[in-house]
Amino acid sequence: MMNILRSWREQKILLKRRFPILSDEDFLFEEGKKETMLQKLQAKLGITEPELEMIFAEIQRS
Repeated sequence: MMNILRSWREQKILLKRRFPILSDEDFLFEEGKKETMLQKLQAKLGITEPELEMIFAEIQRS
């Protein structure tokens, strides 16, 4: 499992800068529904789950 170095708030900001198509609403999720939110992000960005994981990993290192 990857080490979380940045807060979720920081990660959202960095993702929105990298992908201006994303909005705050894209990051909303109910407790226990994080996977659904991640699937919506994948669909909106047109990427696979491994690609999204790689982007999150890059954000952690930046």
